[in-house]
Amino acid sequence: MSQSCLEGTRKTSINPQFQKLLDWLLEACQKLYGSRLVTAAVFGSVGRGVPRPDSDIDVLIVADPLPNGRIPRIEEFQAVEQMLRVHLSAAERNGIYTCLSPIFKTPAEVRRGSLLFLDMLDDVRILYDQSGFFARELEDLRLRLSRLGARRIWRGDAWYWDLKPDFQPGELFEI
Repeated sequence: MSQSCLEGTRKTSINPQFQKLLDWLLEACQKLYGSRLVTAAVFGSVGRGVPRPDSDIDVLIVADPLPNGRIPRIEEFQAVEQMLRVHLSAAERNGIYTCLSPIFKTPAEVRRGSLLFLDMLDDVRILYDQSGFFARELEDLRLRLSRLGARRIWRGDAWYWDLKPDFQPGELFEI
């Protein structure tokens, strides 16, 4: 079962050129990973729907299995970049100078958590999510943060997390 690009995320429009690239990105990921693909999600400025013409496309790929180590994962992903080459060139001709910035995780690695997921809570565009796996992981993180009283604090165009506002020195807590 897949989840559309905007279900479960803040619904903001995005530059049509970037949307086309996301469509082609998903198609390429589905071709490369096939049934191994668990989740494809875009975050960062593209996920928020506010990319600049030179913004990269931050993409989380969750697949099972994945090669061990970052370099073999990147080498495997080069097939996706090759499939998108013509589309990225066309985007450049239309003033969009972007590239892909992939992060790779297995489902087990996602379950172990990552601080990166904090920034995906509100700003992710889930392109594909087999059986709602990643959406559930994000909801679980949201609930844990809520129990801590955590909040994202904006300062201009940037933010930081106050994970436990009532923290006392020496206190231990888990997210």
